[in-house]
Amino acid sequence: MRRREFISLMGVAVGWPLAVRAQQPAVPVIGFLSSRSSDVDASLLTAFHKGLAETGFVEGHNVAVEYRWAKGRYDLLPAMAAELVQKPVAVLVSTGGTVAASAAKAATRTIPVVFTTADDPVKGGLVDSSNQPGGNLTGITARLIEAASKRMELLHELLPMASTIGLLVNPTNPATLIESSEVQVAARGQRVVILSASTERDIDLAFEGLKQKRLDALLIAADPFLFARADQLIALAAQEEIPTLYFRSEFAQAGGLISFGSNFADFFRVIGLYAGQILRGAKPAELPVQQPTKFELVINHKTAKALGLTVPPSLLSQADEVIE
Repeated sequence: MRRREFISLMGVAVGWPLAVRAQQPAVPVIGFLSSRSSDVDASLLTAFHKGLAETGFVEGHNVAVEYRWAKGRYDLLPAMAAELVQKPVAVLVSTGGTVAASAAKAATRTIPVVFTTADDPVKGGLVDSSNQPGGNLTGITARLIEAASKRMELLHELLPMASTIGLLVNPTNPATLIESSEVQVAARGQRVVILSASTERDIDLAFEGLKQKRLDALLIAADPFLFARADQLIALAAQEEIPTLYFRSEFAQAGGLISFGSNFADFFRVIGLYAGQILRGAKPAELPVQQPTKFELVINHKTAKALGLTVPPSLLSQADEVIE
């Protein structure tokens, strides 16, 4: 073979793999924006990836995921959302309440956004309606804010003589006003005292003042930062010996008295499923906002006994899980 022919053939051989690679489609990128942290949401991420897998997408194989964690710093969310939009990403997933979803919505009017939120997405200005979202947003609502009135009912059933109830909220979360209103309306002549905390130190200070306020019980408002401080809240509630009701089952399973809320693992599977469907061509405007079909009541009987409380049989019979 002549040298010129050999060089020509080598050029074809080298250029062929490059041409094939150039023709391969780019791997889509999902932006994942959370007001919490990766360690807090570790188990939920497994559910998110399960939902993605149901549509044929596996991270690191045929889809990439760019994560941004605000770690309770809600003021960081707008810049993080803008950064993901600039990459750009094919779908933007927001988790950790309306604060994260609102930041995602403000960052883009064109990139599809799949959100989780605790309150009504229509009242929160995220979508036009739950059945037909319109625009570029859809997702799932935990309805935790609406469930606040039910938590008050459960509290009354447990402590019918309680006259002063504390509600611990994060004032940097806009949903605080809605939940505070729901609790006030559900109060049966009880006085509701609002306690505020947006830092670990704030939580300590709030509990230090409980005895002075003569609270009979405490409700923890649905908030991503407060969930991230679950261990601190449970320990302080035990230390101050105050009956406390929470909004996610993980609280009661970790030693909290009672929790009432929806299943977050199911939510994360749904947002993974929706993100995958959108990558396959579905339009967010045509995907209805999902809602929980069931709320779970978990009672930690061991904690109740430690507080000297007798849980009524009527309440125990409603429980999905009783921890002895």
